Amino acid sequence: MCSTRTGGETRRLRILDWLREEGSARVSVLADALCVSEVTVRQDLEKLEQEGHIVREHGGAYLKSVQKQVRSMALEHQENSDAKRRIGQAAASLVGDGDTIILDSGSTTTEVAASLFGHKGMTVITNGLNIALMLGAEPGFEVHMTGGHFKAPTLSLSGERSADYFNGLYAQTLFLATAAIDLERGLTYPSFSDIAVKKAMINAAKTICLVADSSKIGAQSFCVLGGLDQVDVLVTDDGIREPDLKTIESYGVKVLIAK
Repeated sequence: MCSTRTGGETRRLRILDWLREEGSARVSVLADALCVSEVTVRQDLEKLEQEGHIVREHGGAYLKSVQKQVRSMALEHQENSDAKRRIGQAAASLVGDGDTIILDSGSTTTEVAASLFGHKGMTVITNGLNIALMLGAEPGFEVHMTGGHFKAPTLSLSGERSADYFNGLYAQTLFLATAAIDLERGLTYPSFSDIAVKKAMINAAKTICLVADSSKIGAQSFCVLGGLDQVDVLVTDDGIREPDLKTIESYGVKVLIAK
C-alpha cells in the first residue's frame, strides 16, 4: 500500500527518511511507495543530490554518509540528543538486575543501553550492532544478537532471519523504537524491512516499552506497525502536548515523562 500523496518538499523528506533507514533504494520502489511516477522520483533524487544528501546511481540512489557512519559506528539520527539521553535514563530505571530484555536498534534505545551500566545478571537481546558492542564486554551482561541483513545507516540487523530469531524467546521487557507516532494509525516507520522484526520482538516480550522523544508524536512515516494499544509504557520527554498525552493514555498506555 502506497503512502498518501504529498507535496514535493514533504515527499523529498520522506525519501531522505527512507534512505537514512535503508541506506539505498530503487526508483521503482520509491515510486510505488509514494504513489508518484518514476520521473517524479528521479527529479526528487536529483534535487537531494544537489543538496549534498545522496548519491544517485543507475536505477536508484544511496545515502552519501553511510560509509563514514559505519566506520565511526555513528547513527544518523542524532537530533534531540538531550531528550533522548533523559529518556534512556528513565527507561533504564524500569530494569532490574537479572532481567532479560530486548533492545531494539535506534538512537534512543542506544541511550537506554548506555544507562544500563552497573546492572548485574542481565541478558540483552538486540538487533543493534552498536548496542551489542557497547554492552558485550560489560561484566554482568550476556548479550545475544539476531541474524539477518545488515542495514548500515541504523547499524542494525533486519529481515525475516532477524525476526525468526525471536521464535521461542521470552523477555521481561522490550524497549521499542519508532520513527513516528501517528495518534490514529499508531507506530509508523520509514520502510518495510523492520516491521516483521518489531512484530516478533513484541510477541517475545511481556511488557512493551516504547521510547520516543516528543517530536515524533503526531508525525507520520511510511509503514504502519500497529496501534498504540499494543504498547504498555511510553517513555518520552516533557515536550509532549497535554492533548497528545491524554490521547495516548486513552489507549491504555502508561506515559512516563523523563525530566
